[in-house]
Amino acid sequence: MVAAICIHNATVFNGYSMMSNCAVLIKQGKIVDVFNEERFLQKKFRADTSLIDAKGAYLAPGFIDTHIHGVGGYGTEDCSAKSILKMSEELLQYGVTSFIPTLYSAPKPQMLKAIRAVVQAMGKEKGARILGIHLEGPFISPARLGVQLPESLSPVDLDYMEALWEASEGHIINMTVAPELKHMRELALYCLSKGIILQAGHTNATYKQMIEGMQARIMHVTHLFNAMSRMHHRDPGAVGAVFIHPELSCEIIADGIHIHPEIIKLLLRCKTLDKIVLVTDALKPTKQKGKHLMANGEEVYLDKCFYRKADDAIAGSALTMIDSVRNIVSYGFRLEEAVHMAATNPARIMKREHSGVIAPGYDADLVLLSQKLNVLMSIVDGRVYCKGKEVCV
Repeated sequence: MVAAICIHNATVFNGYSMMSNCAVLIKQGKIVDVFNEERFLQKKFRADTSLIDAKGAYLAPGFIDTHIHGVGGYGTEDCSAKSILKMSEELLQYGVTSFIPTLYSAPKPQMLKAIRAVVQAMGKEKGARILGIHLEGPFISPARLGVQLPESLSPVDLDYMEALWEASEGHIINMTVAPELKHMRELALYCLSKGIILQAGHTNATYKQMIEGMQARIMHVTHLFNAMSRMHHRDPGAVGAVFIHPELSCEIIADGIHIHPEIIKLLLRCKTLDKIVLVTDALKPTKQKGKHLMANGEEVYLDKCFYRKADDAIAGSALTMIDSVRNIVSYGFRLEEAVHMAATNPARIMKREHSGVIAPGYDADLVLLSQKLNVLMSIVDGRVYCKGKEVCV
């Protein structure tokens, strides 16, 4: 068993800047030092330290997907710990080292079952780390459902929220809500007391209602532009609020379908980089082979993203996080900026204090990328994976 791992001769994107010819020393799942190649050559390592030559490849903080429903034929709607754990394994090959399984709105018994499945899986991962739970409902607007099912929604109900919290055993990290719903302020204050990060999404809120939501600490926005009130010159709506208020942060789905690439460029001219989070919103059949694909109990088909077969409505993306990063770079952004959106920003916004940065004291959750942005290696808690399989180094 190795006592330590040192990855050297790497181009490091550390969450602050880019550093060439660097080495990163890992012990017991933590980063203990970052130094230049000259010092690496001078340093004397113990015999049980594994040395990995990156050969100039890019070393970045592991990607964090804070909004994902499934991948590889496994999804949160399965209400199964086995499916959540399979998601954990599948995600490694796409550079994801931690994720927040996202639950659709569902009838109460199913929602509680899905929550308990995630809780049961936590701590048993053989891949990407499960950070907690993202609830995408049930307190959302029937006017902005997307493909969520109307019978799954609920008016704001604090007793229901308490049941969800108890089922999660305190593991709900973030929750998508519609700020305009009656009694939302009471719900927001409850969630604030539990440390839950509230996101405005699936919302028909007016600009004024978005401001009222901000007053109750609803400061993050779910898949910007999608399933929300549009910007209008007489009422900026939810989209306008994001552009007007620098305090608001937001998710984007960078598949070229959910948001046009030029709109992402416009967004980055209006907001600082630290407020933008790449998410996949990937569905269960992402990277799944077969003709009959199902997501949230309905048949979908793939045409760059997933569409519901019944009415051709966009159902969700078929993205992986490495796809997202590649796309952002192809739109003309620097890789350093893409890494911030995929790793550093979600860690900070989701209050993961020891993730998203390559620096001493941070978790050894890393991804090694080729110059063509292919995933060469993922590292979770100091464990090394190649092509999704753990390897001895």
